[in-house]
Amino acid sequence: MKILRYAAIGAALVGLLVPPVVAQAQLNPCPAGQPKIKFYTSWPLQGAMIPEGTGMKNGVAMAVEEAGQKVIGHCIEVINLDDASPQTGKWDGAVEAENANKAVADPDTMVYIGTYNSGAAKVSIPITNRAHLMQITPANTYPGLTKKIGAAPGEPEIYRPTGTVNYFRPFPADDIQGAVGARWAKKIGHKKVFILDDQELYGKGIADVFEQEAKKIGLQVVGHEGIDWKQPDQRPVLTKIKATGADLVYMGGVIETGVQPIVRQMKDLGMVMPKVRFMGPDGFYEDALFTGATCEAVEAVGFRMTFASLPFEQLTGAGGKAYKMYKEKFQIEPTSYALYAYDAARIAIEAVKRAGKKDREAIRAAALTIKNFDGINGKFSFDANGDSDSKVMSGYEAVGCSEGKPRFHFLTLLLGD
Repeated sequence: MKILRYAAIGAALVGLLVPPVVAQAQLNPCPAGQPKIKFYTSWPLQGAMIPEGTGMKNGVAMAVEEAGQKVIGHCIEVINLDDASPQTGKWDGAVEAENANKAVADPDTMVYIGTYNSGAAKVSIPITNRAHLMQITPANTYPGLTKKIGAAPGEPEIYRPTGTVNYFRPFPADDIQGAVGARWAKKIGHKKVFILDDQELYGKGIADVFEQEAKKIGLQVVGHEGIDWKQPDQRPVLTKIKATGADLVYMGGVIETGVQPIVRQMKDLGMVMPKVRFMGPDGFYEDALFTGATCEAVEAVGFRMTFASLPFEQLTGAGGKAYKMYKEKFQIEPTSYALYAYDAARIAIEAVKRAGKKDREAIRAAALTIKNFDGINGKFSFDANGDSDSKVMSGYEAVGCSEGKPRFHFLTLLLGD
């Protein structure tokens, strides 16, 4: 979700105001007449999402190149699709449906890698499920896509019209992240929290989980409101929050849905440390946070965030190898979800290998058998719902603006395996 991944413990973002060109991974086209297997990808590739979208494309391409661009005697061809609307620059349900249907209609398609936004996944999973097509996400974390905990009525069954599981994610979902965020807030001394969300699937979902856990552990919730993120002026709701005496504002959302004006206007209204802090989930892990909210405001509100990974600099094993390989290949830091996209493509390749044939149903079923996979954050297995049993979760804080080196600094491992 950003141009350069926020470095943990000291690596600075270089050229923040004039972003560097993000390198593109180049895959050789499959030779004419050679049997092929296609992986389709789908996520936003416009506006604020260009850096992260490109980073995830790079991660997929890196995994495919690492495999020699071949699996079970077939050439792997990657088709990258954009699920954003040209009008808004953010994901669009109609576009995502078109992408999924395009992938399903291509008989060479064996895996659909996507989406970035959980709301978009809600659209495409039923389409790929009806086609028995394996879908794996590099970024979706809304619980209801796979499980009952933190889900709306009818979820996740409504996404599985065939009654089978075809959707997978190689990282913890928001029922873990939201609860960990609430426990972290209490641990660092917060007493009263006001919760905001962007009224979208991911944002409201994680905000609701945060609220449930906060109340459970005795953290006072003095309000919870959904914002109209299209409105640039958020002072009315912030003025209301200020009057409650809340010492923490927690917001569920993504970088495109209102966090920048919230943070910037918190500073304008004097809602800054030590009286008030801001906390949010991994949806805000973007360079655009610093540029859009202003670096000074981000630091002034003591911006803290949860993210389902160790700092990339601290990864070992397969993760350490992937981090080094990405930096050497592209000469930049991986974006937030670039390495999870790398994992997603590796898992897709492993599922095809296990199936041993070019058959969607066989590949889907084979993916459910993957256990002790050596992912970027260590070994994990898929459960019957396609969820990872990994529990890695870390906490970060925005620092360095006063020194001209804005970054997210790793604070603590909040939850491990």
